Amino acid sequence: MKRATRTSGDIRRVQIKQAAKEIIFEEGLQKLSTRNIAAKVGISEGTIFRHFGTKKEILLDLVSDVKTELFEPLHEIANSDSSPDKRLHDYICYHISYLAKNKGITILFFTEASYQNNEVLKTELSSIYIELKQNFAKIITDGIDAGLWDPDVSTENLSGLYMGIPLTLNIEFTLNPENFLEENFCIKMHSLLLKILRK
Repeated sequence: MKRATRTSGDIRRVQIKQAAKEIIFEEGLQKLSTRNIAAKVGISEGTIFRHFGTKKEILLDLVSDVKTELFEPLHEIANSDSSPDKRLHDYICYHISYLAKNKGITILFFTEASYQNNEVLKTELSSIYIELKQNFAKIITDGIDAGLWDPDVSTENLSGLYMGIPLTLNIEFTLNPENFLEENFCIKMHSLLLKILRK
């Protein structure tokens, strides 16, 4: 009996977090409230507070999901035994796929952190941002060390450029979601980076 209750609670937490993501994307951060989340899920506000103490706790739990679902797989790709070119492709395409599936949620979190001046959220996101850049830079450095790519390319500058890709994706997805083709976007970004990298 306890097992069923726990599973039910886990499902409710997922529903609450999904509703929060949808509100952020569809209506903006200013509309994110426990009342609006409750209405979207079809539960009372009291039910939300049985699973999350505050709205901030919901946001931090969503950021924790980003670490598990985005950062950890990308870290594995960056440190795998595959060739640097394959790792570059897989890294870009996994990142784009995650963002497309989650409607650019990481960009929205950065906006929330700035808008609310939320120091805890800023710290968590800063950690993710730095590590994503470092993982990307490792792939580039490995390719240069293997003699595949131009040694004059600045890994720091290219990593910074790479971190702009999520913003570009978010703009394209927001302006034209029906015609956004994830695979085409991945191919374009991979080709662009290879043009920069090749000797």
